Amino acid sequence: MENQVQTKTIPEGVKQWNWGAFMFSIFWGFGNRTYWPLLCIIPLFNFIWMFVCGIKGNEWAWRNGNYSDVKTFKLVQDTWNRAGLAAFIISLIFIILYFLFFSVFAIFYFTSPDYGQVQVG
Repeated sequence: MENQVQTKTIPEGVKQWNWGAFMFSIFWGFGNRTYWPLLCIIPLFNFIWMFVCGIKGNEWAWRNGNYSDVKTFKLVQDTWNRAGLAAFIISLIFIILYFLFFSVFAIFYFTSPDYGQVQVG
């Protein structure tokens, strides 16, 4: 008896970017019984692997899930996509505010006049 590898064919509607897999790689992987995203635990490698998860995430979830049709699959992944996109936008806003705050702080700190030492008493 030959040992055959069973592979599910990936429907065309499944091959899309997945924001949930990109932003919540490890949690998304557990939720979809896909354990490749656990590689995001490795420092520095995770920056590259997050993009791989975003690109390949839907394919992994389709292969490992018990989805009867593409519509059911998309309903589940749309929830992850909304949460992932919201987290991405919020993170982007915080990063912009962070750099804006410290840029303004640096401008005021380095351009303020020096009044010398203040004498008390």
